[in-house]
Amino acid sequence: MNPRQVADYMLNQDYFSQWMNIKMIEVKENYCLIEMPIKKEMINGLKTVHGGVTFAFADSALAFSSNNSGEAAVALNCIINFTKAGKEGDVFRAESILVNETRKTAVYDIKITNQNEELVAKFIGTVYKIGKQVTEL
Repeated sequence: MNPRQVADYMLNQDYFSQWMNIKMIEVKENYCLIEMPIKKEMINGLKTVHGGVTFAFADSALAFSSNNSGEAAVALNCIINFTKAGKEGDVFRAESILVNETRKTAVYDIKITNQNEELVAKFIGTVYKIGKQVTEL
């Protein structure tokens, strides 16, 4: 399978990403660009996007980019910095780019922006390659 097919295969089984209404915009090996509309159920008590939603969105970008070669990888460590509050009606985009790769790990830089291309969050994710193919799981 090519990277887009692997990412689509994963999304088809990822009910949480489906609930978030994530759409694949672009997929290349070790890269993805995804989009998500912010809906009412994603808003916290301060009327902004819940941090867990933003983190989960970045985590999905990490998953789709780090697994799309077909080699399965799982999150080992993730760090997020929130830079701008999101609101209901926003459209978030997450771009995940491979920064460094070894035989067993890889580091990805993920930038989340809104529909005005303003930085909402910066996420760094490290994954561990488990030695299996995505389709074996």
